Amino acid sequence: MYTAAVITISDKGSAGEREDLAGPAICEMLEGAGLRVVQTEIIPDDRGRIERELIKCADELSVALVVTTGGTGFSPRDVTPEATIAVCERMAPGIPEAMRLESLKITSRAILTRQQAGIRGKTLIINLPGSPKAARENLAAVLSTLDHGLEILRGEGGDCAV
Repeated sequence: MYTAAVITISDKGSAGEREDLAGPAICEMLEGAGLRVVQTEIIPDDRGRIERELIKCADELSVALVVTTGGTGFSPRDVTPEATIAVCERMAPGIPEAMRLESLKITSRAILTRQQAGIRGKTLIINLPGSPKAARENLAAVLSTLDHGLEILRGEGGDCAV
């Protein structure tokens, strides 16, 4: 069973001005897929804070998967993708590509999301939109494949070529 962290990135959520609905929805989906959520956090749209939280989850907590929700749009405060790119050693572009492709089947606004996915050490980091509906839809597009990716990343899986 792999461990996961869910980080909600929202100025209003971190200030207690908005209830976090996306974070719990993501936790439920991850647990339903057999992952154990060991860390949840709600933090503001602050690039330095986001980077520190991603590094903590990967380096200190050594979780297999970090999923963020929020901060992926066009607002000047939406800096989650930049923070993710800054802390990742390798990017995994197929994950956000697959999420956007599935999301485009639902809304043309899917092209406006800037989410990223990448690897830091043995941790996979994936950005999701902040809307609970969009977060669920995007995660559903890739969730069934993540187990195999985590096996390979953690050195526990087979070869993709087999």
